[in-house]
Amino acid sequence: MRIPSLLMGFPRYFSRRTYFTNFHFVSRADFLCIGSLASVHHCRTEWMCSSNGLRRELCQQVAPEQQIEGLSDREQRLVDRLYNGLIQGHRACLAEAITLVESTQSRKKKVAQVLLQKVLSYNREQEKLNQGKPLAFRVGLSGPPGAGKSTFIECFGKMLTERKHKVSVLAVDPSSSTSGGSLLGDKTRMTELSRDMNAYIRPSPTSGTLGGVTRTTNEAILLCEGGGYDVVLVETVGVGQSEFAVADMVDMFILLLPPAGGDELQGIKRGIIEMADLVAINKADGDLVVAARRIQAEYISAMKLLRKRSKVMRISAKTGEGISDMWDKMTEFRDLMLTSGELVAKRRKQQKVWMWNLIQENMLEHFRSHLAVRDKIPLLEEKVLSGVLSPGLAADLLLKAFKDSL
Repeated sequence: MRIPSLLMGFPRYFSRRTYFTNFHFVSRADFLCIGSLASVHHCRTEWMCSSNGLRRELCQQVAPEQQIEGLSDREQRLVDRLYNGLIQGHRACLAEAITLVESTQSRKKKVAQVLLQKVLSYNREQEKLNQGKPLAFRVGLSGPPGAGKSTFIECFGKMLTERKHKVSVLAVDPSSSTSGGSLLGDKTRMTELSRDMNAYIRPSPTSGTLGGVTRTTNEAILLCEGGGYDVVLVETVGVGQSEFAVADMVDMFILLLPPAGGDELQGIKRGIIEMADLVAINKADGDLVVAARRIQAEYISAMKLLRKRSKVMRISAKTGEGISDMWDKMTEFRDLMLTSGELVAKRRKQQKVWMWNLIQENMLEHFRSHLAVRDKIPLLEEKVLSGVLSPGLAADLLLKAFKDSL
């Protein structure tokens, strides 16, 4: 009989019983029946496992109380303090919670996952009270340097807080892969919004990896929603690869452009334009009005060629012109997505993408630190750099060493 490989790693929790009767499920108070795993003629083998052991090893959707069992008293108090402060709307607790999930230390990552599970459960309960509607509107904002993103966010955020919304801004700053440093200057450019008690601005470095952006930003969005923020803006700098990662986290992706001279369409990747649900031409004021109209016409034509029904509009974050109309178009987009069920489906798909991004990141970390390949990596890298080995062959050697050690 063939036993699924999933069960091979947990022999201490399973006991086998063989029957020669027709198939049926067995249910007892202290045992959980996994079900029929194999049958030969009238013979059936059932694998039984203790419910406590199964929940610990196999079940991913465990209660937060069960997860806390593996934490120390100090860690439990930290989780409780951050969770209670977060759902009560304390910005200091939100900041500390995001710092915790951004940590790369293994123990802090475990504590962070317990906190996130509690916040996720809380958010799910709040969504039920909200008739199944999402708690927050997630908006991604991108654009080339000089598009006026910080000025726009401050003007836009102030308008929303005046309308009794709570706004959080997660600014993803690209950091150096050499030094790990980043500018993180968004708070200094959004002075008025940063002083608003209904707004929260969090600049986060990418640490040179797209995986870091995906993991920490996704988790920060959940924490902001748990903190009561109903509009979450995720800002990225530039029009590079990180924008594709951010687009998999938000409900709506906005491309902000300046009315500069030159061949505008050549400067933006086609993929970024295709992802954009709304294109906003900023700085459409003064002498730049004519240029803004021209680039608006260019992008309207480009959207027709791409067969995308994205809106293209002109705004001025400096004067506030068009900002209110832009919010109306954004809420109209959100309502249409909610009515059609596309928003819920999109978020479910994003959860799966998030899961696989985390698996990819953790598997690469595990591969690099594995005993079978850890010492070979510097040697093979040196041979690749000197031209002795091709990158493909070096990768095959490392993968073979890793595979043979399993």
